[in-house]
Amino acid sequence: MNFDLSEDERMVQSLAERFVIDRYDIDRRRTYLAHAAGFSPENWDLLGELGLIAAALPAECGGLGFNASAIVTIFEALGRGLVVEPLIENILVGARLLLDAGTADQIAAWQEGLASGAQRVALAHAEPASRGNAAWVAASAKAEGEGVRITGTKHCVPAGVGVDGWIVSARVAGAPGDADGVALYLVPCDTPGVTLRAWRTIDGGAAAHLELDVVIPAENQLNGGLEAIAAVMPLAQLARAAESLGIMRRLFDETLEYLRTRSQFNTALGKFQAIQHRMAAQYAALEQSGALINLALVREGEEGFAHAVDGARAFISEASVTLGHEMIQFHGGMGVTDELAIGHGHKRLVMLSRWPEDAAASLDRYAGLAA
Repeated sequence: MNFDLSEDERMVQSLAERFVIDRYDIDRRRTYLAHAAGFSPENWDLLGELGLIAAALPAECGGLGFNASAIVTIFEALGRGLVVEPLIENILVGARLLLDAGTADQIAAWQEGLASGAQRVALAHAEPASRGNAAWVAASAKAEGEGVRITGTKHCVPAGVGVDGWIVSARVAGAPGDADGVALYLVPCDTPGVTLRAWRTIDGGAAAHLELDVVIPAENQLNGGLEAIAAVMPLAQLARAAESLGIMRRLFDETLEYLRTRSQFNTALGKFQAIQHRMAAQYAALEQSGALINLALVREGEEGFAHAVDGARAFISEASVTLGHEMIQFHGGMGVTDELAIGHGHKRLVMLSRWPEDAAASLDRYAGLAA
């Protein structure tokens, strides 16, 4: 397979890289994270103007319909820039879920705003007892008059603060853990009966804790249930892997430069053989990570695409955190501070490696399919 970038892919890569150059350094990144939403609304608007928000959305719904290779190119560049705008959670998960599973009326009402970035939606699915089990949904949805009453708790909704609506999973039949009996509902942000508590994730992003006791129109139900969520996850997981790879490359490059210039005993740290061996091991992990992403891209459009993504993510989730630990070690105490990109990047790598599931869950699924 030819992995050279197409003209369109080079264009979006250049746009993403220019966005990082123009808008990002560590000081400004801290300022963006301090915003109540956990990112810069001004940057979000700019991403919409550049077409980077529409890139991942279907062309028939107002997006650009770029393929997985282009998505990887975009998110690796954004990862290298340590960009905090929540494109994965609000676009690759929230917006794509609404456009894939929404009714014709819902799609017509939302597609323009989602593609431009004027509107955001987030998936509210995880619950306190779910612990990574996608089928564990205890929130309930019951008919009430001409509407539906939804009650329950969604304790972790990344990028769920300041959105225009949440896609809430609720059980209409069965018990928590059952694969069937879960429906999806669009809950606008101004719906009475929603109690939101904002909290910060390890990487500094803003997540929402939702307590729901709401009545919404019956037509707010989307098509499908857990299978609809599962359908949008492979591309989102591939983007997480690509972002991780971009962060890993930046941390490695900055550490390599540090080791070439920092000296001990009148000798550059990079000349010590033990350090060289450790850096070589991390370079090998970087190359393996990139190869696994390429292997997944080969399977795009095939039945084994999700399987290949699981394998890539299982490896990269563990390798990225290990690399972050090593780069921190080489920088010493400064490595864990907010003064350097190393600490910022490592926190983001931890988040990417653990959400929405850890590496073991991806590996178990990969091994089960491979058996």
